Amino acid sequence: MATTRQSRSQSANPWVQLLMATVGFALNFWAWALISPLGPLFSPDKAKLSAGAYQHAVHWLPFGNHVPLTASQASLMVAVPVVVGSVGRIPVGALTDRYGGRIMFPLVTAATIVPVLVLGLWAQRSFGAILVVGVFLGISGTSFAVGVPFVNGWFPPEKRGMAVGIFGAGMGGTAISALTTVSIFKSHGSAAPFVLVAIVLAAYAVAAWFVLREPAHRSVPTTPLLRRLAGTVKLPVTWQACVLYTVSFGGYVAFSVFLPLYLKNAYQLSAVDAANKMAGFVIIAVIMRPVGGTLSDKLGPIHVLATCFALVAVCAAIASGTPPLHGYGTVIFLVMAAALGAGSGATFALIAQTTEPSSVGSVTGVVGAAGGLGGFVPPLVMAYIYSQTRSYGIGMWLLAICAALTVVLTLTIVRHTARAALVAKEHA
Repeated sequence: MATTRQSRSQSANPWVQLLMATVGFALNFWAWALISPLGPLFSPDKAKLSAGAYQHAVHWLPFGNHVPLTASQASLMVAVPVVVGSVGRIPVGALTDRYGGRIMFPLVTAATIVPVLVLGLWAQRSFGAILVVGVFLGISGTSFAVGVPFVNGWFPPEKRGMAVGIFGAGMGGTAISALTTVSIFKSHGSAAPFVLVAIVLAAYAVAAWFVLREPAHRSVPTTPLLRRLAGTVKLPVTWQACVLYTVSFGGYVAFSVFLPLYLKNAYQLSAVDAANKMAGFVIIAVIMRPVGGTLSDKLGPIHVLATCFALVAVCAAIASGTPPLHGYGTVIFLVMAAALGAGSGATFALIAQTTEPSSVGSVTGVVGAAGGLGGFVPPLVMAYIYSQTRSYGIGMWLLAICAALTVVLTLTIVRHTARAALVAKEHA
């Protein structure tokens, strides 16, 4: 039996495995981001709308009493799946090290179908129900911790940054959600986008079971789960990559989750326009993620990371003044998206270069959790700052400061860790 599995693995095409994993990641992220585009729709701002426009906006509310959510409630609604999906990456990453992506990918995908259907067919009746089901929707966000170690095992060290970067482009599933959810919701009913996603997830779960294969020489850890996680946390690269990913991917998640509300409040855009602009931000970040990984393979992740965080710091500082979107404002946000995407790809290129293959899943889980949690806090902070000051400037300055400090960390402590790992491999 073991020989048969090994022969199947050897005959499998790494690029097919990468493509299948990337598609699965994109579909799960589509599910993970289903609630986000509905945030502006569920919380129309009466103070900024005419009486007729406000009544038209309230018409779309799925709640029985047609009472809109506050900005803080809407932010919490879209953030709950993010935090659950982020924390869940820690055990899921370790389980992937043990059982492999061939089992975990279909399992995570199938488990996501239930909360998606419940959200579409029942939970929209109340805000509380959406929050509860949103907890289980977070399962889809753990797919990231499944795919990274799976893809990492299919490619040699000199191509892992590129491969993991291509896989990371699956985060573009949030763009699919941004472009389709609101329009399908309005055109075909509140259940339609959720039912559609459930059907697609079911089809993928079946296909993944038959197509995915484990690498022939996958290293399976034998130590208990908790002991492995404890060892993972003690690795210097783990906490350092957590900081890097908190700023890069956390910044991306924060913008992809909160950008529709931000654009509606700061620039008075409609829900559809805000969702479309958010999709553009996501697409640029998605495109640049494999670019960041590939450049890291060629130039080294330290140079790529330092450049990306410097760009984020500059762009966030400029964005604090709410620049006009029809002028240089759009360029600033797109450059920031590119830097965040490339920085996310470079972070996992760093992990691939400095971590033993048998521990990649565990490290990915912890780092992925940090990145996702990094996207949970900013929307709540931004909403609070806006409610107190009617401005997002302070929040943007906080991002600029965090990015600048991360540049310093990258060029000092992280650089030392990367060099030490390279020396250790040369003497191994």
